[in-house]
Amino acid sequence: MKRITIDPITRLEGHGKIDIFLDDQGNVENAYFQIPELRGFEQFCIGRPVEEMPRITTRLCGVCPGAHHMASAKAVDNVYKADPTPAAKKLRELFYNAHFVHSHIAHFYALGAPDFIVGPEADPAKRNILGVIEKVGLEAGTEVIKHRAYAQKIQEILGGKATHPVCALPGGMSKALKKEERDEMEKWIISTIEFAKFTLKAFEDIVLKNQEYVDLILSDVYKLKTYYIGMVDENNRPNFYHGQIRIVDPDGKEFAKFDQQDYLDHVREHVESWTYLKFPFLKKVGWKGLVDGKESGVVRAAPLARLNVSEGMATPLADAEYKKMFQTLGGKPVHHTLAMHWARIIELMYSAERQLELIRDPEITSPDIRTIPTETPSEGVGILEAPRGTLIHHYKTDSNGILTDVNLIVATVFNNAAMCLDIKSAAQKLIKDGHVTQGILNKVEMAFRAYDPCFACSTNTLPGEMPLIVKLHNADGSLANEWRRD
Repeated sequence: MKRITIDPITRLEGHGKIDIFLDDQGNVENAYFQIPELRGFEQFCIGRPVEEMPRITTRLCGVCPGAHHMASAKAVDNVYKADPTPAAKKLRELFYNAHFVHSHIAHFYALGAPDFIVGPEADPAKRNILGVIEKVGLEAGTEVIKHRAYAQKIQEILGGKATHPVCALPGGMSKALKKEERDEMEKWIISTIEFAKFTLKAFEDIVLKNQEYVDLILSDVYKLKTYYIGMVDENNRPNFYHGQIRIVDPDGKEFAKFDQQDYLDHVREHVESWTYLKFPFLKKVGWKGLVDGKESGVVRAAPLARLNVSEGMATPLADAEYKKMFQTLGGKPVHHTLAMHWARIIELMYSAERQLELIRDPEITSPDIRTIPTETPSEGVGILEAPRGTLIHHYKTDSNGILTDVNLIVATVFNNAAMCLDIKSAAQKLIKDGHVTQGILNKVEMAFRAYDPCFACSTNTLPGEMPLIVKLHNADGSLANEWRRD
């Protein structure tokens, strides 16, 4: 049996590898998606004061610290039973949508777009952000950098730091928004809405008008029929910061809808010995292994999932694009993994529009930004939508607020089983008779890349023995011996 290894896999946050095993005929017998890194935040946070968690968990990742800061803040609010003031909630949501803008811009242009704008089988030296800028033009590249910087500036003003925010406190925020800051932000947000229009137009011109790309999106190479999970408002429209959790089945029918504190009635986690990522699954369906379909408990998060569980977008321009996507791709739910890229830039438009609504709310500059906690701390859950999907923080403390248990279900973990399935499916459908090219292997990588996974913050379980590979090399660099425990 021949093994093909893609190590490291590229254009993601964190580290990973793919092992593909070919049978004697050169066809794919199996493929494994492995994450060889461990963070272990769930364990080393135990024993710390719970109010430190919104600052500690931002260090999980330099790409999605805003998501962990806000999910942690919501959990700590819940631990102390301290409901933030309306102004504090609006400031948090404003900050959080700026986080979405910067994250979605980064993924679409730097990580996802090279596969379409440059081409999935293009020279790897060109298949990157520089190749994208070469295709779309230097002026467009400047706009990408400028608007990501606008989002970072908003996060810095509201969060204290652009990358590792420190703004959220139990029951609210640490700092009110000044009128002059509000006025400056409004200009940046208006510009960001125009940039989102440009991005959607570029996607239409470069991807949707290219039949080869459309066929790739709609092919069975990247298609899984799964359940979907996402947060919605009272009208079943996506809201990234607050709402209820909604799950739909592979036919698009509502399977469950619940408040954040009830997540354990619906979600459980499975552990395998060969990966540091857990496998969340639907409790009422059960863990049936790495298979898709209605009888499988596998559930997907991320932008496409959020649009599949919703009944429209809460802002007008994003809603028009939402309707266009589902009309183009044949109705709801869409099971084609590569459609996540389209869903992601629809969310970019929503976040820009939602920021404008919030910045124009008279209450956004209110000084009433905190409810002081008075209750004895105990247990709390905080759930929101990270750019990569549903994110759960669950804390338990003693009566002094010292952590006794921490559970994190990170968005990438929700998608772990689906990524494994997508990679295996892509490898089996693309590799035939032993014919393998760098373009084909990149198309296999595209199966996980659409999820925008972040492995830096999702590896918190320690299954069995620590994998170990020791290689002994001769003085000339040749391999003398190798010992493996993997």
